[in-house]
Amino acid sequence: MEIYGYKCRKCGHINYPYRMRCKACRKGEYTDFDPVPLPRKGKLVTFTFVHNLPAEFDVARLGLAVVELENGVKMLGQLKAEDPKPGMAVRGEIEVVRRGEYEKSSGMVFYPA
Repeated sequence: MEIYGYKCRKCGHINYPYRMRCKACRKGEYTDFDPVPLPRKGKLVTFTFVHNLPAEFDVARLGLAVVELENGVKMLGQLKAEDPKPGMAVRGEIEVVRRGEYEKSSGMVFYPA
């Protein structure tokens, strides 16, 4: 399983999440992008911890992080690290991040590299 960015055919910029127009060149139509798998390694930009989560979460505390991936794309994901520090190296794994009564949602979970 992969998480994809969307490479603009006009300028080569990788957009994440999907956009109707390229964030860099402001050109393009919805068909002017090629999906590319995003790298799993990056560095921690910032993070926070959320407490008092809804019942779909099986944890008492949830870490959330903004990570700059190796290709420069910034992504929001869950963070599982005991003592996170901005700038630290992290690696991402695609995991189930939320369970509903009849469905599961997957996303990127970052761990210390």
